[in-house]
Amino acid sequence: MPLAPRCLTFILAALLTWAMNSANADEGMWVYNQLPTKILKERYGFEPPAGWADHLMRSSVRFNSGGSGSFVSSSGLVLTNHHVAADTLAKISTAEHNYYRDGFRAKTPADEVPAPDLELNQLVEITDVTDRVNQAVAAEPAEKAQAARLAVIANIEKESTEKTKLRSDVITLFQGGAYHLYRYKKYTDVRLVFAPEFSIAFFGGDADNFEFPRHDLDMAIFRVYENGQPVKIEHFLKWSAKGAADGELIFVSGHPARTSRLLTVDALKFQRDVRFPALLNLLRRREILLQQFAADGEEFARRAKKDLFGVQNSRKRSVGQMQSLHDPRLFDAKKAAEVELRFGGGLKSEISNLKSQISDSHSDPWDRIAAANEHHAHLFKRHLLLETGAGFYSDLFGIARSLVCMAAEDEKPNEKRLAEYRDSGRESLKRKVFSPAPIYEDLERAKLADSLALLLEELEHEPDVLRKALSGKGPVARAAELVNGTKLKDVEERKRIAAGGWKAIETSTDTLIVLARDIDERSRFVRKEFETTVEELERQAYAEIAKLRFAKFGTSVYPDATFTLRLAFGTVKGLDDNGTKVPAWTTMGEAFDHETAHGGQDPWQLPRTWHARKSQLDLSTPLNFASTADGVGGNSGSPVVNRAGELVGLIFDSNLQALANEFRHSSDVGGRAISVHSAGMLEAMRKIYDAGQLAQELGR
Repeated sequence: MPLAPRCLTFILAALLTWAMNSANADEGMWVYNQLPTKILKERYGFEPPAGWADHLMRSSVRFNSGGSGSFVSSSGLVLTNHHVAADTLAKISTAEHNYYRDGFRAKTPADEVPAPDLELNQLVEITDVTDRVNQAVAAEPAEKAQAARLAVIANIEKESTEKTKLRSDVITLFQGGAYHLYRYKKYTDVRLVFAPEFSIAFFGGDADNFEFPRHDLDMAIFRVYENGQPVKIEHFLKWSAKGAADGELIFVSGHPARTSRLLTVDALKFQRDVRFPALLNLLRRREILLQQFAADGEEFARRAKKDLFGVQNSRKRSVGQMQSLHDPRLFDAKKAAEVELRFGGGLKSEISNLKSQISDSHSDPWDRIAAANEHHAHLFKRHLLLETGAGFYSDLFGIARSLVCMAAEDEKPNEKRLAEYRDSGRESLKRKVFSPAPIYEDLERAKLADSLALLLEELEHEPDVLRKALSGKGPVARAAELVNGTKLKDVEERKRIAAGGWKAIETSTDTLIVLARDIDERSRFVRKEFETTVEELERQAYAEIAKLRFAKFGTSVYPDATFTLRLAFGTVKGLDDNGTKVPAWTTMGEAFDHETAHGGQDPWQLPRTWHARKSQLDLSTPLNFASTADGVGGNSGSPVVNRAGELVGLIFDSNLQALANEFRHSSDVGGRAISVHSAGMLEAMRKIYDAGQLAQELGR
């Protein structure tokens, strides 16, 4: 029996109260051209002075390996996390010098080690291009909308790149409700200066990951060069030696990778029932594979360590995110908010107007998103395994695929190419494809064999793909044949094939080039099906929902994360862990206590350097702290600053409760961002690592 309107109103109000708790907290990953100045003034009495935001924006950088960082000196020093630097640390390590495990310190500028393929992006300008994109699409029928949109975006990016010589990316916001052009200055000569040992950067290991208290020195420092000399930086962060006080307002400037807060209820069900179960099965499989490979000896463990760390981190994060999707309060609140937006607040007429504008059907956008997700569920595994490459887990295959696609796309006009092969991103793509980073054939064979076995298990309905992928052999034998028969470990061979264009691809007998070429047609078919029957339908529907959000909330809403620069804020704050009050701080002395409490066993074993210098340390120095700032993966390495714009910390983790940030802000349920303290970094550099001169350079 339907509820009476009065009862329904009461229930909706109760659910919306739960849903909006976080909105009244320190919620938001705000774009820099739409900052929450009104909220900051009303809640904290803080009005950013002129130039404050632009300075912080230009002091922030994005790592192409995934993660964030910041300029912290006028001579090009960049601060980030050890785990963001892990890709570089692994690539420059050898059997004789394991910098990933043992740490690194350049004693002189001449000792600073170039990162093989690292690119840093500094955001310098944002321009709203929504009208231009929408006008180009509006002139086309629905079935041609995607091609028109991709073409106008490609033209905008190309025009901007040619005019400014800056990397230019059109970013989709609000799932299609807005389009902004981001211009970046690229830095490609980036050199490692300092990193501590892995055992203190990830002290407590997987067991302590996504927990608080933490006791980690998860930091690393690079330096940016231009024309062979350290770059002269105008915008960099001053360094606060004392850090922030308990309850103090702080800001986080970083690049959150992905959130799903604006998804509909049906879209969240897809995440819960389809995406996360498949993703977790894949991650658990890879974790076991890499653990088995690493168990064969110290050198095997070194080669697998970076991949294993990344997989374990993703697995634990995904478990927490899926658990948040099983919280009925989340779905109840999302349903209430959805009903309110669709039918409440005097917006019925606007919904009606939207329906009348839909040419193909008179269903509302939520219904069309539900239909798209239903189709996505049937398509998901094929798209994951073929198009995203999860069925071919191999660095060498990834290079082969990029070469094949690059040659094929170069046969087309720029505006008709796949987004990742357009002119605007060509230099970044070549840097990745032609990277001189080491590739280990034994690890490649193991990873590829396991993923080919996964293809056999999951794609029995794709016999042609399996025939080409396996070529009549078992996964182990086929992986060995593919890896042993390729010359793509040689960077010059990659360049030769790339220079030869499609003719070189077409005539190649390289085993991995042949495989990538053979499955390219089917992979493109799956991609096209996804783009036209899922992505484009959702984009158009979410654009309509975005109009309703803007009508109801104005500019007080922020878009989902897109691995672009955002500003978050919060306060330094401890938490209540099932009745136990947990302070906002941990100290260097407590790191030694934590080691003792676990018997000094790995992963609770501090480096020898820490024990050797323990007597010289001020053990009361803060090491890590918690805050209510909003953030997700991708924020790793983000600077934490105070009102004066001084660096007080370095984001490196969150607790388990904060994993719900994928879908809603979590500070009201104990979600916390976790940072390395500015004082702890200085104390360690000066008294443990003999890096006093480097510490003296920070903030200057």
